[in-house]
Amino acid sequence: MSAEHPQPRFVLMRPQMGENIGAAARAMWNFGLDHMRVIAPRDGWPNASASAMASGAGRLLDEAVPCADLDAAVGDCSWVVATTARPRELNKPVLSPEAAMQEAAARIAGGEKVAVLFGPERAGLENEDVARANAIMTVPVNPAFPSLNLAQCVLLAAYEWRRATQAVVARVEAPDESGWASAQEIEHLAGHYEARLDEAGLFYPEDKAAQMKLGLRNLWSRLALTSSDVRLLHGILRQMVRWKERG
Repeated sequence: MSAEHPQPRFVLMRPQMGENIGAAARAMWNFGLDHMRVIAPRDGWPNASASAMASGAGRLLDEAVPCADLDAAVGDCSWVVATTARPRELNKPVLSPEAAMQEAAARIAGGEKVAVLFGPERAGLENEDVARANAIMTVPVNPAFPSLNLAQCVLLAAYEWRRATQAVVARVEAPDESGWASAQEIEHLAGHYEARLDEAGLFYPEDKAAQMKLGLRNLWSRLALTSSDVRLLHGILRQMVRWKERG
């Protein structure tokens, strides 16, 4: 495990299709993970189909560690979480992907080695595999159709790892090159529209004019306008006034 980028190892147990291994590699690399171990792939290793599907994540497959059994893959790990959608008659903590990766991150930060187990496509992990794990990670899927593709499950876990270890910006509103409009620009725009709309007779009857003007000012302040937006809105109003005067 790299000291510069400590992370869990993702262990694929007896994967059946090379394409799914390659897709899992792409999903891992999407979120900065590159520690893959592969146990007894059905179609052998290395796998041309996996490499073709991995595309830009081919390096990850080149560095993936083939393992003969679970002991070889996770024997040096102090915490192992098994992914499964099926209820198990095993007394183990059952965690959501979010909680599982948060605990993985905390343990790795404390110097532990962590592994996440993913089962084969046909039936998932066997009870004997899950028994070796310290916890179970279960995705809250539709109970009428709980089966997840191998790469999809890897993607979910990798995404939650990213969320647990990197700041994720929930919303970004980036202005254009002109930048966000200043309060002064917005005030000037509001005054321009108020004056022209007053001339057009919008603020009627008189006893409601003040409230209508307040509502208009409130509207401008709620809009995320850039300086170029403000110039455009000024231009639109000027052109409408010119057009009206020509008519």
